[in-house]
Amino acid sequence: MSNIKFTNIHKSFGNNKIINNFNLKGKEDEFLVLVGPSGCGKSTLLRMIAGLEQIDEGEIFINDQLVNELHPSKRETAMVFQSYALYPHMNVYENMSFGLKIEKRSKEEIEQKVMQAAKILKIEELLERKPKQLSGGQRQRVAIGRAITRNPKIFLFDEPLSNLDAALRAEMRVEISKLHNQIKTNMIYVTHDQVEAMTLADRIVILNHGNIEQVGTPDEIYSNPSNIFVAQFIGTPKMNILKITSDNIISNNEIKFLGNSIKIDGINFSKKDYYLGLRPEHLSVSENSEYKFNPKVDLIENLGNEKIAYIKMDQYEISAKIPSHHTIENSIGFNSKDIFVFDENGNRVKS
Repeated sequence: MSNIKFTNIHKSFGNNKIINNFNLKGKEDEFLVLVGPSGCGKSTLLRMIAGLEQIDEGEIFINDQLVNELHPSKRETAMVFQSYALYPHMNVYENMSFGLKIEKRSKEEIEQKVMQAAKILKIEELLERKPKQLSGGQRQRVAIGRAITRNPKIFLFDEPLSNLDAALRAEMRVEISKLHNQIKTNMIYVTHDQVEAMTLADRIVILNHGNIEQVGTPDEIYSNPSNIFVAQFIGTPKMNILKITSDNIISNNEIKFLGNSIKIDGINFSKKDYYLGLRPEHLSVSENSEYKFNPKVDLIENLGNEKIAYIKMDQYEISAKIPSHHTIENSIGFNSKDIFVFDENGNRVKS
């Protein structure tokens, strides 16, 4: 069992504030994914956990032990890097056993741990090969295997799949998820790829400019985003955000929206600016939709099993995700339950 806790973490590089008052308590043996745009502080947090970066303010606890001043080798963490970081002159067995040799483990223990990790990752037949003889996916397996042999309390993954092609990324996501289920220890995974975040995480931490925007399960993040940033960061294509102006208002809680008159209880549109959100997948060609409108289709991207339609309606430009066998002939529709409401500051309104 392992867990981690961050208390009031701050980190700056010069005048550039990277992490701002970061507070989070991990759960035992969970797969925690830190996700956000480039430069939001994800990798910096990971490096502070590993002891590779100093903390300006705050405390990090691993299994209730304060690790701020603890040497990286004493923290019982293992890090898997984006660049694999394998020694080119060593074969796979030597790369995976190197850390154990430095720790002066016995020959028998080293062999047992390396073979066990190789079996978990299905790379037993690669142990005599040098890194240059391996594919990208195989190199990443070796890097993960090296981490497994350390038997760490916490695995740290820093965008480990970003150098792989799309097919290999999908394959390695499955393998990493299986690994977590098998070894049952805490994993903290950094990525800017929302697909990785949604498919791997027990919980997702969405970061923006060093601040936590939202923490939740993939379902919570997708279904109940706390603000526009989160709503548009999770989902492909991103959520359509449509501003409501005075021209849209019919009465306090009724507006003209995409060719329809819509009432939203609990909202007074005359008091402040609001934004309505609709996910592309919630726009439908079904005849059973509650509301319908006739759009102008600008472009259609065919993705095989589905297609993305870029359409215009009134002053809005919208994307819709529909099955490939459907066509937008007359109208497209949506339902009131799928509408997200955000206030003038971009925060979700509970209506």
